[in-house]
Amino acid sequence: MIYEMTDTSKVEELFAGWQETLIYSCLQKVMGKIYVTEPDRPKSAFAYVGCFGFFAGEPSRELVEYRPEGFSILTPQNPEWAALIEDCCPDAKKGVRYAIRKDTRFDKDALRKNIANLPDGYELRAIDGEAYDRCLTNPVTEDFVSCFGSKEKYLELGRGVIVVYNDEIVAGASSYTRYREGIEIEVDTVESHRRKHLALAACSALILQCLKEGLYPSWDAQNMDSVHLAEKLGYEFNHEYVVYEVTSNEDGH
Repeated sequence: MIYEMTDTSKVEELFAGWQETLIYSCLQKVMGKIYVTEPDRPKSAFAYVGCFGFFAGEPSRELVEYRPEGFSILTPQNPEWAALIEDCCPDAKKGVRYAIRKDTRFDKDALRKNIANLPDGYELRAIDGEAYDRCLTNPVTEDFVSCFGSKEKYLELGRGVIVVYNDEIVAGASSYTRYREGIEIEVDTVESHRRKHLALAACSALILQCLKEGLYPSWDAQNMDSVHLAEKLGYEFNHEYVVYEVTSNEDGH
């Protein structure tokens, strides 16, 4: 049987040493959930937020089979979990993501220069209530705000910047998730407006906002383009790690 963990301190040791802010969000009960098979003395755990899941502890077939409905990106803690995911999800697409160091010391002057180089005709704006609603109407910008579940929660915990052109949202950078000490950055640009350094400007503005508030702007890269953008902002690549993309039509949580 699967249980949602209410006392997340009981699973902290299972995730120890895993530098992943989405896990922090779940452990800190800011957003996301953690599931176990033994609530009193859990030996295995599944942290899930947005569309990302993380398996820790002793491999558990029951936890892997209790996967969410729809699309998910599952991350195993070790090769044993990876083998179990492959066995339980034979249609899973194996891939890699790129972890970025979490101790970046940013050059604020360089970030301000990135903002100053925003092309003519484009404008940076903070994500307010109106922008929140507009972000949800476009698949490119939906993930800027969707994980928070409500406008009220995003405006309380989220941070974000959009790039507007002719009153259209064409790019932006926002908090995919939030944990106590910072955010996990989500960035995207409408295809017809790419290669204009819009993402660089938006991310620079968001990072400066986070630094002003004492929040850490964490970055995790889906591909090498994302790694290269991160490096332009001052981040440093850390390591690759294995993930599995899974789509399930079964009833989930």
